[in-house]
Amino acid sequence: MHRIYISSDHGGFELKEHLKKYLKGLGNDVLDYGCHSEEAVDYADFAFLVADAVSKDKNSYGIVIDGVGIASAMVANKVPGIRCAVCWDLFSARNSREHNNANMLSLGGRVLGKGLAEAIVKLWLETPFAGGRHERRVNKIMEVESRFLKR
Repeated sequence: MHRIYISSDHGGFELKEHLKKYLKGLGNDVLDYGCHSEEAVDYADFAFLVADAVSKDKNSYGIVIDGVGIASAMVANKVPGIRCAVCWDLFSARNSREHNNANMLSLGGRVLGKGLAEAIVKLWLETPFAGGRHERRVNKIMEVESRFLKR
């Protein structure tokens, strides 16, 4: 179905392990980039690994999980070609794909229950990019990025 790169820090480890099983059960190819325990680690190291993989593999998606989801999204969005959305509800999940063509999803392991996280991930993966007027806007996001890459 989908190739999904996934990682977490210690604050998202438990949810990552749960979502890996859930995603595999839906028929997805899930590649775990760590972390591998609840021992304290730096979110930036693991969010970068997934963002780097997704930036090189255009037919994939990435999911990063830390305590709240914000920090990993900040790291991921520094990688060229990445549009990582923090989603805590179904509306933001749908919108991030439909309007912004997000290729990465960031979740908070300490703010989302497993059931809601499953629903967010499922809806996020199933929602296609609407294109049209949204394509112009996404292109503008990428133009801003390219300006900084040319400096």
